[in-house]
Amino acid sequence: MKWRRLNGDPIDTIKTKVEETIIKEIADGHKLKVCIGTDSQVKGSIVEFACVIVFLREKKGGFMYINNYRMEKNDMSLKRRMILEVSRSVEVAYSLCDVFDRYDVELEIHADINTDPYFASNKALKEAMGYILGMGFVFKAKPDAFASSSCADKVV
Repeated sequence: MKWRRLNGDPIDTIKTKVEETIIKEIADGHKLKVCIGTDSQVKGSIVEFACVIVFLREKKGGFMYINNYRMEKNDMSLKRRMILEVSRSVEVAYSLCDVFDRYDVELEIHADINTDPYFASNKALKEAMGYILGMGFVFKAKPDAFASSSCADKVV
């Protein structure tokens, strides 16, 4: 799993980088919140995904770390793609939650799923919400899920 900064600089070990980042930001006097989200786009027979870890400094902006990857589409339904996005975000959050807990950093998982039943992605809302909440994380969906619907969307 290769992570990078928005400027393209590679990140060797994401867990180490996240902890270093938290230590530095707290030392600089920032109160942090982290939002993790994933988005995807179908491009021919490939589905491209982008997972982001967004660091928000209270009233001082933010920044993100990015991981891009691809999968064969193989007749993947929209619902399955939405659940894959959510599972990727949960996987990343779970691998880092001990660091967030150690430094008392608030964590949210954002799902690129619409709460309006008239949108196709809504078919995955109940399963995604149950999965995220069942893992003990805070869940946000559109329109509040900016990490997936805005940040990850821009880098997929």
